[in-house]
Amino acid sequence: MRVLKISVVGAALTVALSGSAFAQAAPPAGAPKPQTPPATPPAAPKAVPVPFPQDAKIAFIDVNMIAGTSAAGKDASKKLTDFTTKKSAEIADKNKQLQALTTKRDTGGAVLNDSARATLDKDIDKLQRDIQFAQSNAQAELQDLQNELQGEFQKRLLPVIEEVAKEKGLHAVFSIADSGAAYVHQGLNISDEIVKRLDAAAAKK
Repeated sequence: MRVLKISVVGAALTVALSGSAFAQAAPPAGAPKPQTPPATPPAAPKAVPVPFPQDAKIAFIDVNMIAGTSAAGKDASKKLTDFTTKKSAEIADKNKQLQALTTKRDTGGAVLNDSARATLDKDIDKLQRDIQFAQSNAQAELQDLQNELQGEFQKRLLPVIEEVAKEKGLHAVFSIADSGAAYVHQGLNISDEIVKRLDAAAAKK
């Protein structure tokens, strides 16, 4: 079976944005009053699932969608986000220390003697190197974590794909992003089913 290339970082983070309420200016005098909208707007009709075509021997999955909506994908994204937030905070703290030392040296004026200024210069130089090392090290650790999480995600995903493929008697399952297909029948997209099974498997653990 072909190993799928999965980008957890680029696709797994799904941000729900709510619209902001803006104050509207009062209408001019004599203008017709806007009608009050109904208290509960009518619900949009739900999309009717397209059935899987009978006797189809191939199917497609949207790996980005699976990574972005499944519990496993969201968990991987959270780990990456938490790691990035932690390392960013650590580096930001070092930068604050650097700024404080630089300000102390530059505003010391006649208060600092040559020895004290030289000591500050050494401390500043050391901290600058520490920051560069911390940035480089954090980037390497992030890459390692990303590779580890992608490997774990694939270990969960591939058995589920194989399970569904065997049940449907499929000869092949393609990734939509990598297939190069100009059009894919919606019924052949089994991504929703894969997500449900992934989440069900995760819930049992």
